[in-house]
Amino acid sequence: MIPALMPTYNRADLAFERGEGARLWTVDGRRFLDFGAGIATTSLGHGHPHLVKTIAEQAAKVMHVSNLYRVPQAEQLAARHVAASFADSVFFCNSGAEANEGMVKAVRKYHAENGNPERFHMICFEGAFHGRTLAMLSATGNEKYLAGFGPPVQGFEHVPFDNMNAVRSAITPQTAGIMIEPIQGEGGVRPAPIRFLKELRQVCDEFGLLLALDEVQTGMGRSGKLWAHEWAGIEPDVMSSAKGIGGGFPLGAILAKEKVAKHLKPGTHGTTYGGGPLACSAGNAVLDVILAEGFLANVDRVARHLWTSLEALAAKHPSVVECAQGAGLLVGLKLTPDVSNGEMQSAAVAEGLLTVAAGMNVLRLAPPLVITEADVDEAIELLDRACRRMTPSKAKAAAK
Repeated sequence: MIPALMPTYNRADLAFERGEGARLWTVDGRRFLDFGAGIATTSLGHGHPHLVKTIAEQAAKVMHVSNLYRVPQAEQLAARHVAASFADSVFFCNSGAEANEGMVKAVRKYHAENGNPERFHMICFEGAFHGRTLAMLSATGNEKYLAGFGPPVQGFEHVPFDNMNAVRSAITPQTAGIMIEPIQGEGGVRPAPIRFLKELRQVCDEFGLLLALDEVQTGMGRSGKLWAHEWAGIEPDVMSSAKGIGGGFPLGAILAKEKVAKHLKPGTHGTTYGGGPLACSAGNAVLDVILAEGFLANVDRVARHLWTSLEALAAKHPSVVECAQGAGLLVGLKLTPDVSNGEMQSAAVAEGLLTVAAGMNVLRLAPPLVITEADVDEAIELLDRACRRMTPSKAKAAAK
């Protein structure tokens, strides 16, 4: 018999009843250090007092009115994001996949409105992940995810990550833009080199393309800056955001320059739930914390401590960990071929640490942005124990 809850996930046998900061407790009283943060989503950790209070107060007033009317909370949140970013205008939605869909629509609409409707192709990258809708599966380009869902949506070309020659070779008169994650999360926690991001900005300017950044996972302070592209000193033309933007409450956004945003006129794009009073109140509460003086500097400081600690861990367990990779508080352990990330994830759970598997046999760490150096030290101790569990035995090595 199929379960009532559709089995689209291989769920761990863990059910949590409460959380505080970077810690979660199961219904049977077990305690875990959460270095997955709901896949980089609970940016302020669990039960953050300001976020909880804001959501409760707004829920008691009004939760939903639809976008047939003004939503002051959305207007305020949009203005704050514009003030803190490259963008001139913001569209709010519900998820990362929805934000990416809208971002691609905005790129296509820009060219159509400028007299070039044939320019609707996006250059994307091998190892990307942009969401589970039909179009975003096509933008992702992973055959495993596409299998069984019919022909891919046209208009997405894939080239190797960090290969400028391949990018230039892929540009045609039909090319509209380039879509990239500053750090590939699902694709193995691989950061795009700063040089490569700069070159992408240059080639977009050269050929009249739009640079579309998927900052669903990398944005909202995860890199140590509000947006990961800031490290490269560039600006996109349009950008998607979600996950950490609502601190765990469903919220997504498309941030765009005026030249792009002005073409999304009434009737061209929409959403029933997106940008509602409750979600945008949560988004404002998250910004209250992240934009507070010293917060992002502390994220960067703790992230550097995590990085050096992971490098030391890799050096200590060379038969388990090849290297650390990533940036900010989105980092991963690239495991040796003898150790699968699924097995390593289970070993970490057994020690009381929650992590997330990623592609290329990487164990992903994306903790809440409020963690301390002491939390990092505890996580490293738990990972050290997990590595000892996974160290190949001498007998196994001899057999090989």
